[in-house]
Amino acid sequence: MDGEPVDARWGSARVRGRRLRLRTLRVYAFPAAGLLLAGCASMPDSGEIRAVQASQGVDSQVRVFGVPPADKATPAEIVDGFLEAMTSDDPQLETARKYLTPAAAKSWKPGSAVTVLSSGLSRVAVRGEKDPEGPRWKVTGKKLATVDEHSAYQPQTGVGDYEEQLQLVQDEDKQWRISTPPSGLVLSESDFQRIYMPVNKYYFAGGTLVADPVYVRQRTDPDSRMDPTTQTVQSLLAGPSRWLAPVVESSFPTGTELRTGTKSLSYDGQNTLRVPLNDKVGNVAQPQCKKMAAQLLYTVKDLTGSRLDQVELLRSSDDKTSSLCSVTSVSADAIANRPKIPDFQYFVDNDKRLVRMKLDVSSDDQQTHTEPVPGPLATLPLFRVSSAAVSHDERRAAVVSEDGHGLYVVSMSGGGPMPAQVPIGRGGKAETLTAPSWDVSGDLWVADRDPQHPGLWRVPGGTGTPERVQVAGLDGRRIASLKVSADGARIALLLEEDANSKMLYIGRVERPDAKGDVSAVSVRELRPAAPQMANVTTMSWAPRGRLLVVGREKGGVQQARYMLADGSMVAASLPGATGLSEVAVAAAEDESKPKPVVAFSEDGIVWLPPGAQWRTVVAGGGSPVYPG
Repeated sequence: MDGEPVDARWGSARVRGRRLRLRTLRVYAFPAAGLLLAGCASMPDSGEIRAVQASQGVDSQVRVFGVPPADKATPAEIVDGFLEAMTSDDPQLETARKYLTPAAAKSWKPGSAVTVLSSGLSRVAVRGEKDPEGPRWKVTGKKLATVDEHSAYQPQTGVGDYEEQLQLVQDEDKQWRISTPPSGLVLSESDFQRIYMPVNKYYFAGGTLVADPVYVRQRTDPDSRMDPTTQTVQSLLAGPSRWLAPVVESSFPTGTELRTGTKSLSYDGQNTLRVPLNDKVGNVAQPQCKKMAAQLLYTVKDLTGSRLDQVELLRSSDDKTSSLCSVTSVSADAIANRPKIPDFQYFVDNDKRLVRMKLDVSSDDQQTHTEPVPGPLATLPLFRVSSAAVSHDERRAAVVSEDGHGLYVVSMSGGGPMPAQVPIGRGGKAETLTAPSWDVSGDLWVADRDPQHPGLWRVPGGTGTPERVQVAGLDGRRIASLKVSADGARIALLLEEDANSKMLYIGRVERPDAKGDVSAVSVRELRPAAPQMANVTTMSWAPRGRLLVVGREKGGVQQARYMLADGSMVAASLPGATGLSEVAVAAAEDESKPKPVVAFSEDGIVWLPPGAQWRTVVAGGGSPVYPG
C-alpha cells in the first residue's frame, strides 16, 4: 500500500470504570528501497488493543495514536489525555491539540523544543473545578535532557526538576480544555527513544569534516511531514548546533533551503541522491559546490548506513531544476580530509618499549605479529616508555618517559639519537604527564598533572614551542587523561572530581582567526559526555563522532558504552567490559573495513573484533593506542 501508514483513531473505551486513554496500532515498517523511509505499511488483521502508559517502553516499529477527549471529560482526564497524546504519531499532533483551547492549539509549537524526563510525569491538582479561576494542574518530573530548536541534545547537569502548570478552562459547551500547554514536547526517556533517533550532520573545521550530532523523528515529522532523511538534510542546511557553531562552518550560503514542497528524498538505481535546493545556491563556484555536496553525502551516508555512491545538487529556478554539481564517495573522502585507515595498533610492552602489531585477517586463528616501532625507539632499547601516541600518518610517535616527567617526539623511520625533551610544564619541567594525543593537523596535546600547577599543553605541529591552553570551566579540577578528536575541533577530558571519581567532559577547541596570535588557542564550554556514569575509567574517540566510554553507573558494574559527543547514549554496552582499564578505538571513518577495539585488561592486551568476543592477543603490556 503506497503513501503514509494507516492512521487509526479508536473510540473511547472503559476498562473497569476507567477510560482507556491511549491506544497503539501496531503498524510494522517493511524495508523500502533507497531512502524513502515512509514506504509501505500494513494494517494487522489480528492482535489486541492495549493501554500504553506514556513512560512505558514501546517498540520503535509500533505507531502510537491518541484518542480525542471524551464528552464531558474531567480535568484529570483532559490532563492525562493531553500528556499521552504528545507521544503520538498524529499528523500535526492533531489529537493533542484537541485537548487545548482553540487559541492555545493555534499558538502551541511542539517542534520548538523537547524536554526529556528520566521517567514519566506526575501530576497533581493545584486548584479545584470550583475555583473561580478554574482548575490548575501541576505536572512534575526529573529532567534528563532537552533538545533545542536546532535538534541538538543537551544533557541535564546534576539533578534537574521539571515543573509545569496547566490551566484549564471551560468552553461554551462546558467542555474542559487546557489554555496554557507546555512550550514544547515533554517526553519520558523511553518515549523519546521510540520517537527520535540520533543522526550526524557534517560541517568543516578548517579542511576537515566534523560530526555534529542531532536528533530527528524516526518516522515522518508531524509538523513538516518530512521523512527522516529530509529532516536531517533540512537540519544540515539550517546550520550547526549552537555548541559547535563557533569552530565550524558550512559551505552552504546563508538562506539555503530545500526546494519548496520537498518532503522526501531518495536515490536512484545508480545509488545517486539528488537534492533540489532553492535559488540561494544558483551562483556558487564549483569548489564550494563540491564541498556542499560532500557535507550532504557524509550526512546522508551516516544516516542510512546503506550504500550511497554519489550526491548531485540541483538548482531550482522558475519551476525548473538543473544540475549544479555532484561528488562521488571517493571524491568526497578527499574533500573531507578524514584520517586514513590505520595500518597498526600500538602498545607499550613489558620491557617498556613502544611496539606495534597487525592483525592477520587472512588467518583462521587471527595471528598477530608484534615488533618494535622503527626509528630511534628501536635502536635505543634503554629508553623506557610509560605511554605514547602515534600521529595519524604513523610517521611520528610522542612518548612519555617511564617516570612520567619527559615528553619526546620521535620519528618512526631512520635511526640516530633521541631528540631533545619537549619543554612542558612550569620552567620546562613537568610533574606527571598524561598520555599525549595527536589531531589530524599534526598538533600534539598533553596535560601536566602537577598538583600545584596543573595545565593543558599544545605543541603546534608536534615540533613548535609548547603553549599552555586555557580551559574554561575546570573549577580547580585536574585533567586525569585526555584525547583530542581527529578533526581537532573537540577534546575529551577526564577530570578528577574527587579521589574516587572521574567524570568525562567534551570541550570545544577554539583557534584564533587572526594569523598573528597563534597562542590564543583555548578550550571552551565543557559539557558532560557521559552523565549517566558515576565514575569513568577510560575513554577513546570512535568513528562517526562517538566516544567509547568505560565506567560505572551509580550502583552498577563496570561497562563499556558508545556515547555521542553530546552525552547521549547510542548503543548497548560492549560484552565483557569488567576488568578493562584502558581502551582504544580506531578513528578511521571507513566502517566497511572495521578495526577491532583494542584494550588493556588483567589478561594483557585484548581485542574485540567486530561481531566476535574478546580475546587476549598479548600477555602483559599496557597503554594500547591507535594513531591519534
